[in-house]
Amino acid sequence: MTFRMTRRRLLVGLLVLTLIAGVGAAAVFRASKRNAGPDPAAAAPVALQFTPADLAYVENTALARWLPVSGTLQPVHQAVVKAKVAGDLANFTVREGDTVRAGQKIGHIVSADLESRLVDRVGAVESARAQLALAEKTRTMNVRLLNDKFISQNAFDSTESSFNVARGNLKSAEAQVQLAQNALRDADVVAPLSGIVAKRHVQPGEKVAIEAPIVTIVDLQALEVQAMVPAIDVPELRLGMPVELAVDGFGERRFQGRIERINPSTEPGTRAILVYVGLPNPDATLRGGMFSTGRIALVASAPAPTLPLAAVRNEAGQSYVWMIDSGKLVRRIVITGRRDETNGRVEIKTALPAQAPVLAARFDNLKDGAPALVKAPASSQNATRNRAGGAG
Repeated sequence: MTFRMTRRRLLVGLLVLTLIAGVGAAAVFRASKRNAGPDPAAAAPVALQFTPADLAYVENTALARWLPVSGTLQPVHQAVVKAKVAGDLANFTVREGDTVRAGQKIGHIVSADLESRLVDRVGAVESARAQLALAEKTRTMNVRLLNDKFISQNAFDSTESSFNVARGNLKSAEAQVQLAQNALRDADVVAPLSGIVAKRHVQPGEKVAIEAPIVTIVDLQALEVQAMVPAIDVPELRLGMPVELAVDGFGERRFQGRIERINPSTEPGTRAILVYVGLPNPDATLRGGMFSTGRIALVASAPAPTLPLAAVRNEAGQSYVWMIDSGKLVRRIVITGRRDETNGRVEIKTALPAQAPVLAARFDNLKDGAPALVKAPASSQNATRNRAGGAG
């Protein structure tokens, strides 16, 4: 019994000593860790490295200036052919899309009244001519009688007056014949210009009235764009200035036009002036009614501080850039001005250090204050190694 009690106490004592030794070892480990200090590799953040190709600097450059324009293409030459006489339309065979030549007969208006009128006027001419012949004979005879003193001067004057009236009636009748012939000629529907039939307003066989539209013809060889331009920009425009136009449906293809005319006054209710941009179209590729957008090159602005467009970010309506200052990334709010899309530059109105590197490429997950450094070019690193090798 006594031996069992002694053995139990011995085991309990060993267990207590083991616990005390473990606690002591843990305390010693914690103390040594505190004395050793933090791990430099775990505490120091990794610095971001950028190459010179990733950086840009503020430069004073002249910005290209463009005036945007837009409008609908319209044929310069077009005509609506109208009926000059009333009647039934016959021999009218052209349709939309057909090509016609200037002076080509494209229809005829049948009118019995015109033909009857011409016959009547020709008959009136024959009658007036006969009356004039009779009056002339009477006048010739009375001249001899007057010379022989067989008739008085008053009688001869009456004969002379009748002769003059007959001659005037003949001229009037001949004029009426000419008018009737012109009316009969106007019954032919003739194309006034070479072009393409854009719209046929009536059908063959229909009865048309005077001044009724028959067909619309357009010439696509020359088009123009009527563009609204702010009056403040008009003083910089000149006749003949080139205009680059893009037309819907033609993708990246560009068409070259030029300013043909400038309206002398603003449009009612606006402060804009119409500018007419001429656009050659010799192959009739473009069509009237197509929408076009373009721009007019203006005189370049004075040199101003600029950065590449890619260097400027936008977030929540604010523009900012990432700079490297004293080995750290700095997020700087900037105010931008004019943009030069052609050269990829934007004006920076906020004062920035001229030698401060700005990130020109886009990077994700950047943080303000993060360490950053500029990696030297490979050529510089090789030169450093060569110098070190020579010194050894």
